[in-house]
Amino acid sequence: MMNIQSTLPNILSQQEAPSLSGAGQNEERARQAAQEFEAFFLSQFLNSMTAGIETDETFGGGEAEKMFKSMLNDEYSKSMSRQNGVGIADAVYREILAMQEV
Repeated sequence: MMNIQSTLPNILSQQEAPSLSGAGQNEERARQAAQEFEAFFLSQFLNSMTAGIETDETFGGGEAEKMFKSMLNDEYSKSMSRQNGVGIADAVYREILAMQEV
């Protein structure tokens, strides 16, 4: 089964591809890959950080909350990454471009 989250950025980059030059397209893909890496890192960080927090059984809890907490952390991490995050994406982007020049 295809993962929608991993295919959506590829679809978007393919739609934008005709309007970008070769170098511009590579830089855009590198930026997008760096942001996806930062979002994944932040998601793992948030999942670890919230793993030990117990829920209030009056207003929540149960298996559904466990499942949706992970999804909520994923969305938080994507949002943080799109809004300049914590700087991991910038460092990864610079490294990707440096490796392409070699």
